[in-house]
Amino acid sequence: MPEGIQMGQSRAAVLEVRDLAKHFDVSKSWLTRIIERQPKQILKAVDGLSFKIEKGETFSLVGESGCGKSTVAKLIVGLHGPSRGEIFIDGTNLHEAIKSKESNSVRRRWQMIFQDPYASLNPRWRVQEIVSEPIRVFKLAKSAEEIRQRVGELLTQVGLSPADGAKFPHEFSGGQRQRISIARALSSDPEFLVCDEPTSALDVSVQAQILNLMKDLQRRLGLTYLFISHNLAVVYHVSDHIGVMYLGRLCEVATAKDLFDNPKHPYTRLLLDTIPDMDMTGKARAPVQGEVPNPIDPPSGCAFHPRCPLANDRCKSEAPQLRNDTNTLIACHAVEENRHS
Repeated sequence: MPEGIQMGQSRAAVLEVRDLAKHFDVSKSWLTRIIERQPKQILKAVDGLSFKIEKGETFSLVGESGCGKSTVAKLIVGLHGPSRGEIFIDGTNLHEAIKSKESNSVRRRWQMIFQDPYASLNPRWRVQEIVSEPIRVFKLAKSAEEIRQRVGELLTQVGLSPADGAKFPHEFSGGQRQRISIARALSSDPEFLVCDEPTSALDVSVQAQILNLMKDLQRRLGLTYLFISHNLAVVYHVSDHIGVMYLGRLCEVATAKDLFDNPKHPYTRLLLDTIPDMDMTGKARAPVQGEVPNPIDPPSGCAFHPRCPLANDRCKSEAPQLRNDTNTLIACHAVEENRHS
């Protein structure tokens, strides 16, 4: 959470993100810009995120496509370097540690589960090689036989058979491939997993199986998750806390129960209205209007104001900051001024 803002009793934070930002230069070439007299174009994919994830909990980031969720995941696992801000794992500065001689001992502690189980597994490698790669890289076993036994244990742990280690990825379904990805992620004995939409490419029935597997592994192994998704119905069942992102920034952070029972930000309310009303309550629903603005040229003030039914002149000129509002962190002038009811 941002400094000075607390939510409930605080335990040890496994991950802490402070003012994290990632800006991409998407300008045309230098010569073209000179000829066409155009300035540089900077895409602010992530623009000042701060949050904490406590040991053993699941913190989810949700929002529409293009809001910066996956960029956050890549920043945390080191696939991108931050333009600004810091990331701490158990109090250790992540990017400083990666550059040090002890980088392997730090890298081993977190892994990532990718969105597409078809693209994230090397089709030329057998499952044995795929799952054992982190074991070999981090030198966690002393012999080939020890590696083989460990891979068999991991495959069994995710609901597959040790004999599956001899097969290639194309011999498995999408759900089975994602189980292989989970086994690979667990092979370095990590404490923290970044899950980038791990079920979005799967059938609905298979999604439930994978989510149940991940929750079971979390209970048994004491894992901590950062869960990235655009599907609020999914994150409700796996999350302790949820952060709602819009155009690179957090607009609301709350427990899963509070967010679903009492959403405060207009954007959160509109997102929840996209979930099918299975109970047929007859409640009036307002689907999300418009599209996410161009992050290269975002709106002034609150980035959501062009789509917000409660926007006023202050919203158009002044960017709201996250503040504590009855156990919810929220960045909204309308809520602050009691214009949300």
